[in-house]
Order: sequence, then C-alpha cells, then structure tokens
Amino acid sequence: MTEVITRAEVKKNRHRNKPWLIIHDDVYDVTKFLEEHPGGEDTLLDAAGSDATQAFEDVGHSEDARELLKQYKIGTLPDDEKSPKPVPCNWKWYALAALIIGAIAVGAVVYKKNS
Repeated sequence: MTEVITRAEVKKNRHRNKPWLIIHDDVYDVTKFLEEHPGGEDTLLDAAGSDATQAFEDVGHSEDARELLKQYKIGTLPDDEKSPKPVPCNWKWYALAALIIGAIAVGAVVYKKNS
C-alpha cells in the first residue's frame, strides 16, 4: 500500500538533509540521488518541498530517468490534493466536424454562384 503524504508534509521537507518533491502527484525522497543527479544537486534542492512536475517535464527526461525515479517514490498525494487531470479530447471528432462544416460552406458558395 502506498503511503499518503500531504502537500504540507512535502513542504516541510525542502532542506538538503531531506529533500522531497512531487512529480505527477507522487512524492519522492531524492536525498540519496542528490550527488548523482546529472543536472546537479541544486536543481533538486531548488524544487524540494514543492510540485516539480512542470520542471521535470520541461527538461524532457528519458524513459531511463523515469524508471530511475520510481526507486525514490515514498508516497502519493491524497485524492483531494492531486492536480486536476485534463479532460481527454478526441481530436478526430473536431477534425471531422471541421471537414463537414467546410464542405457545407464550399457547397453553399458553389450553389450561390450557380444560381
């Protein structure tokens, strides 16, 4: 079972001796990774105690890095503190609707021209 850790608890652990961070609603203790982090320990320490999801994604971490991250996971946020998930969008329907509207508009122009 995964331990539930609040954002307030994560915020308390923002120091060099116990840096925790949140990435995609999971909580990580990166203390043992400070010296190994390719971007330097300051990168992790700057994000410690906060949600580092955007910073993590902005760097474009590899699948290997994402796999390595798993070993530092110590918990997850409670459901009421998790980031809202984006509503999935099926772009195929929008493309189909645009195509149909475009076809109707072209048909209307051609019809008007021939009238």
